[in-house]
Amino acid sequence: MSLFQPIPDAGRAADATRPLADRMRPRTLEEFVGQEHLIGPGKPLRTQLDRDDTGSLIFWGPPGTGKTTLAKIIAGLTKAEFIEFSAVLAGIKEIKQVMADAERARQYGTRTIVFIDEIHRFNKAQQDAFLPHVEKGNIRLIGATTENPSFEINSALLSRCRVYVLNPLTEAQIVDLLKRALADQERGLGSLRLKADDHVLAKIASYTSGDARSAYNVLEVAAGLAKSPPSRKEHEKHGAPHANEITDQIVRDALQKRILLYDKSGEEHYNLISALHKSVRNSDPDAALYWLARMLEAGEDPLYIARRVVRMAVEDIGLADPNALSLCMAARDAVDFIGMPEGDLALAQAVVYLSVAPKSNALLAAYGAVQQDVEQTAADPVPLHLRNAPTGLMKGLGYGKGYQYAHELEAKVADMQCLPDNLRDRVYYQPTAEGIEKRIRERLEEIKRLRSRAQDPGSARRKSES
Repeated sequence: MSLFQPIPDAGRAADATRPLADRMRPRTLEEFVGQEHLIGPGKPLRTQLDRDDTGSLIFWGPPGTGKTTLAKIIAGLTKAEFIEFSAVLAGIKEIKQVMADAERARQYGTRTIVFIDEIHRFNKAQQDAFLPHVEKGNIRLIGATTENPSFEINSALLSRCRVYVLNPLTEAQIVDLLKRALADQERGLGSLRLKADDHVLAKIASYTSGDARSAYNVLEVAAGLAKSPPSRKEHEKHGAPHANEITDQIVRDALQKRILLYDKSGEEHYNLISALHKSVRNSDPDAALYWLARMLEAGEDPLYIARRVVRMAVEDIGLADPNALSLCMAARDAVDFIGMPEGDLALAQAVVYLSVAPKSNALLAAYGAVQQDVEQTAADPVPLHLRNAPTGLMKGLGYGKGYQYAHELEAKVADMQCLPDNLRDRVYYQPTAEGIEKRIRERLEEIKRLRSRAQDPGSARRKSES
């Protein structure tokens, strides 16, 4: 059997056993919904298609945004042979066989588009197998990925492909697709004569995170429930719906649990924790609570969130409110002690407290500056007067000589250098005027005055005599 099979006739009668999402797959650019920034008139991908010069492409976007569909439409428009790989199933042997067939087909003037779903799952050796054939023009590669190509695709292969980012569909776009499916007699659910109000379809759209495939799946389940007569219990509880009507309750039953776009090991994991951190930093408790809930409801490890919240306390609040660290540690202990879901409120309390607390990154800036100096002065000796002198030899060498014990001084502050000589005047920590740091700044000014006074021992005596 040849690896080059024609693309199935998109115009044939729909097979009712196929999933609704597959039956309703757009066959032309005119049917395609969304991604206007790519395929609208004059947009980059549309321009390439109009010129019949797409080259190799990487489609990067969340599930259900049309990556596979767009690849199939491109194959049809360019009259190319279309071969679809799954990175989960294909091995290096299959790849090499297809590449050899594509090279032979090119000699007869046949173009080949190789589509790889989940290309990020191919290892380096598998990805490298495509490289020479992409370079020679034996194939046009179209890869689909939900992960950031910069991290998941070999740089050599990536440099030979144009990356297009596909966005999640809007709720309005998904509602439009669902209406088409309900009305379509050939491929959709039109023969069932189902009714569904706009607000019911909008609920499906809002619960599927911009994923058209997921929305179709929910609608298909709901359609099956709408055809079944309600039980007596449901009839008594919700009343009798109109025949073949998709109601709010039917949608709730079809959804079971909201489908959240989240991958605890993928880019979205870092996007959401970044959104939480930046909302806290910007003193926005409502946004902080929202991003926290997004992570928790998607199944994120609450102790991971607790660790990051502790970091926020020291990075963005610091000494402007020292209680922030204590409260966040208490929240971490609460999550560890009582678990979830009860521990969610402890984390919510922590992020709201951090959001409304006074902000200071003075400690972060100070420690960053210290790290830079440490890299350059790691070999600088400790000043002799600060060294410990447990033996007579050390004392004879000057260890500890000139050290001033602050507690024996009236002001408790000595005019004593505590940094290496080449850093003696360096100032790292510069407190803000926020919260407790305002008092810390005033105290540092007082210490500076006391140290200056200690440089002139006679100044205190003159002040007392006057």
